Amino acid sequence: MLKITATNYDELVARADKPVLLDFWAEWCGPCRMVSPVVEEIAAAHPEIAVGKVNVDEEPALAQAFRVQSIPMLVLLRDNAVVAAAVGAQSKEQLEQKLGL
Repeated sequence: MLKITATNYDELVARADKPVLLDFWAEWCGPCRMVSPVVEEIAAAHPEIAVGKVNVDEEPALAQAFRVQSIPMLVLLRDNAVVAAAVGAQSKEQLEQKLGL
């Protein structure tokens, strides 16, 4: 699981050679803590994608760039373009379906 920041975004996400799943979250967010193990399961089940976490409190510019209004928010990017998104705590199956995995 990658920690994505404004400093490493270009290297780890924008120039990634495979799709990237970003998990926008915060320490104080209960639903974020609930979905975190699900994101880890998705990462283990889908080695063809990179998975990164973005702490919205530490990276407000990234959260704003992705128009994050509610967390947890998962965003799937291909070639640095958003292809799918899901908001809220959901099951692995629901998230995989919404994200097209």
